[in-house]
Amino acid sequence: MFFDLIVVGGGAAGFFSAITCAEQSGKSVLILEKTGQLLQKVKISGGGRCNVTHSCFEPRELSANYPRGEKSLIGPFHRFGAADTVEWFASRGVALKTEADGRMFPETDSSQTIIDTLLGAADAAGVNIHTAEGVTSIHKGDEYFELETDAGNSHTTASVLLATGGTRLAAGAKLAANLGHELHPATPSLFTFKINNPLIDGLAGLSVGDAEVKIQQSKLRSRGPVLITHWGLSGPGILKISAWGARELAALDYKFDVSVNWLPDEDPALTIADTRLGEAKRQLSSKSPFPAVPKRLWLRFLAAADIPEDATWSQLTKVQAKQLTTQLTGSTFSVEGKSMNKAEFVTCGGISLKEIDFKTMESKLVPGLYFAGEVIDVDGITGGFNFQNAWTNGFHAGSDIAAR
Repeated sequence: MFFDLIVVGGGAAGFFSAITCAEQSGKSVLILEKTGQLLQKVKISGGGRCNVTHSCFEPRELSANYPRGEKSLIGPFHRFGAADTVEWFASRGVALKTEADGRMFPETDSSQTIIDTLLGAADAAGVNIHTAEGVTSIHKGDEYFELETDAGNSHTTASVLLATGGTRLAAGAKLAANLGHELHPATPSLFTFKINNPLIDGLAGLSVGDAEVKIQQSKLRSRGPVLITHWGLSGPGILKISAWGARELAALDYKFDVSVNWLPDEDPALTIADTRLGEAKRQLSSKSPFPAVPKRLWLRFLAAADIPEDATWSQLTKVQAKQLTTQLTGSTFSVEGKSMNKAEFVTCGGISLKEIDFKTMESKLVPGLYFAGEVIDVDGITGGFNFQNAWTNGFHAGSDIAAR
């Protein structure tokens, strides 16, 4: 059967491309999704709330949140950025709200709202959708593409858009490679650090709202909230450094040392000296003098600095005060590997950026072949940036195909 456009992949980027093309042109569009479920990452993103985008409305500032693809995305974000995403959903009755850290979610706090909106828009625009039908091969003829699927079907189309997600899944990447495209190997991009250390063992769920994180074997550093988990350290401060250092940390086989300054804007030595004078008779263990440091974590810092639990501030020695300051400003942990929620897994790697026209998302090698989303060697840090890339890519690809 013939379609003007076939989209391979039923995720955010694929749907946005299909909807944009169909709405702008009325062309016949088919989405082929190899699994039985559509928009799976949308469903689980942000703990089931869907982090749609980020409240960053200046294109250059927005593009600075992409370890891979920063320069390539400046132009596309000028033409369709975060404000356009907010407006697109608002025009369909979905209001987004902004949280303190800039992340934007639907006011309903439910990813189903976003799924229903995309499914509804696709249906209204006449987009055809086949689930449980994976593409096994794509052949380019003189005029059209022929697609064979694992359901035993053959489809003909004028344009193909690959939106198959992160290239660790290989299938979508293989289709592009077979059409002559260069692939950068898939490497985990957003991951947490596996750490076994008495300072944090048993403190899962505790967080510090703003910390500075450094990788000792490199120049990598980041800043943001740090969360203690059952397996080590997570939170935006950790996820950001994992994204910027994705390839470097992979080369270290995820074995390296990380130091954390839990109080980057404070002078802990000064606070400790003042408290020692002002609250001499009080036990150090009774309360943390730093509002940002939870008491249970404070007790671990005391233990790490060899300070007895019943010690009073007047009994604190200069050596102990120095050790305590060191713990607060430079706790060092040996990282023994990475952890991730496999369903929310983001990779860097994919189609080489130099082979894509970012004005249209069309291949520079194969006319009529387009790309959108994570199949490209673009990835953002945590906070709604990967979805914004999907909406932006999808809009440009869909618009160009509609205008062909």
